[in-house]
Amino acid sequence: MTHPACDDSTPFPSAQAVSPDRDWVFRAIDLLQCDGRRSADTHLINPAFPALKGISIYLKDESTHPTGSLKHRLARSLFLYGICNGHISRGTTLVEASSGSTAVSEAYFARLLDLPFIAVMPRSTSSAKVDAIERLGGSCHFVDEPARVYETAAAIAGETGGHYLDQFTNAERATDWRGNNNIAESTFRQMASEPHPVPRWVVMSAGTGGTAATIGRYIRFQNLSTRLCVADVENSVFFDSYRTGDPAITSARPSRIEGVGRPRVEPSFVPGVIDRMLRIPDVASIAAAHVLSERLFRRVGGSTGTNFMALLLIAAGMMREGTQGSLVTLICDAGDRYASTYYEPGWLAAQKLDIAPYKAKLDRFLDTGTGLEELS
Repeated sequence: MTHPACDDSTPFPSAQAVSPDRDWVFRAIDLLQCDGRRSADTHLINPAFPALKGISIYLKDESTHPTGSLKHRLARSLFLYGICNGHISRGTTLVEASSGSTAVSEAYFARLLDLPFIAVMPRSTSSAKVDAIERLGGSCHFVDEPARVYETAAAIAGETGGHYLDQFTNAERATDWRGNNNIAESTFRQMASEPHPVPRWVVMSAGTGGTAATIGRYIRFQNLSTRLCVADVENSVFFDSYRTGDPAITSARPSRIEGVGRPRVEPSFVPGVIDRMLRIPDVASIAAAHVLSERLFRRVGGSTGTNFMALLLIAAGMMREGTQGSLVTLICDAGDRYASTYYEPGWLAAQKLDIAPYKAKLDRFLDTGTGLEELS
């Protein structure tokens, strides 16, 4: 007896019946991969800080992506992940919960694929990011309580029959951490000919936690001696969760450092690949952003300040111990998006943030190699 599935008399379904949007899928993936080939490798900057004897600092400049931030990589990965899993097809409305930079990048890719895009974000998100999303053809839906971005985004996706990209869940699973020119592979390849090619530490702040997870996994997969330090900010729960082992901790207050820090422990946060965590005060993050901006002759964002502050604390510890080597961190985005906040004296005064004392300590450390001992 012939099995029904193998019965030659049963007409074989046409390709059109199996997948009416297959041509669209092929074209979409090709467009996304073309963007990846154009923008995958960003500069690795090696600024000179002569006072830091025996320590070389490297900054992976993710602000040079077409959408101006590290989130360009994540957005492309999320789109590929959604398409290849059958969640995104022709005409799908895309929805994301985002404090800004991820949504800017996702709006770019949505326009590339001619798909509607809605960003759900806190009302406090910088106007520059809102303007960027709208210029790219996306629309913004604001919530007054930052913790409600998740449920609101999921609800809008359901109401529109669309797809919730869900960066906070999918960041660590959408990226191939073993290689495939991810940010870790790119950075270590660029470091290969440097005096200290294997960094002692890579420092990364956490938003979704996905980039830290990719870097930490890659370090272990390649059997490298590099250690990963994750920097957290005020009103974020990542540090406390890492310290206590409690993944259920929440915070009622939003992070002031856009793009990093979360009110809950996100699914993409993988504590098992982290070697050390530091909590950086917001005033120190912003002061560090100002100091680095002055020395690079261009502005960097607040999350880059968080990264840089944590990196300098590790550098101070290495100098105290007489240890040499290289340290790597990221320029997450440019500071022009924050002209009305982190670089606006009136905003800093309203937030009661006096960056001058931290700025003086950081300048002294970079110029003399001293001044951070009590903080490190």
